[in-house]
Amino acid sequence: MEQMMTLKTFEQLKALSDPFRGQLMMRLMEKPYTGQQLAAQFNLSRAKIHYHLKELAKNDLVEIVKTEEKNGIIQKFYQSTARGFSPSEQLLPYKEDLSEASRQMYTQMLERTKMRVLTAPPEAFQQEKATSDPSEWSHLSSTWEITATEEQFKRWLKKFFSLMEELRETSAEAEKDANGKLYSITAFGFEIDEPLFQRINLPEQNKKESD
Repeated sequence: MEQMMTLKTFEQLKALSDPFRGQLMMRLMEKPYTGQQLAAQFNLSRAKIHYHLKELAKNDLVEIVKTEEKNGIIQKFYQSTARGFSPSEQLLPYKEDLSEASRQMYTQMLERTKMRVLTAPPEAFQQEKATSDPSEWSHLSSTWEITATEEQFKRWLKKFFSLMEELRETSAEAEKDANGKLYSITAFGFEIDEPLFQRINLPEQNKKESD
């Protein structure tokens, strides 16, 4: 599976814009499934699942990664071709379709993250001691609203992905460590129209305004 795949056709973009296919893609990014397994998970007929899998496979968004024989029947395991997708230059004019495809994938990521929160072990959210020092925290939950230029946001985004890559590089070593633990990290960052949090002026700002 690739880390990032470039979408080259409008058909690929439309396939990802479909809400249900977005759900399928999110599952198939996690691990391989057969059509029968997906039908059971979504409580749908195998025919309907296979129709959507065929459309995704036709657009190179999923692929068969292995087969197994069970009771004389060949079972095909499908998996996403990549963990993430980005548009090619020729798709940039389709702004509305790109926006909808991203919105659908973000929504599905939120749903899967919610599931991970609800099924995480109790110790995942336990704190060993009371502290405001983030380096002492055992878990992370934070929502920020930041005003920045687009260029400033992109520079920060580059630093963020560098940090994630640095953390990813430690995984192989941590997997061999008896103290190694598995963490789930989900990140979103996008432009909004109105703030959710009320802006509070600092005393220094109030003083300047009164002067």
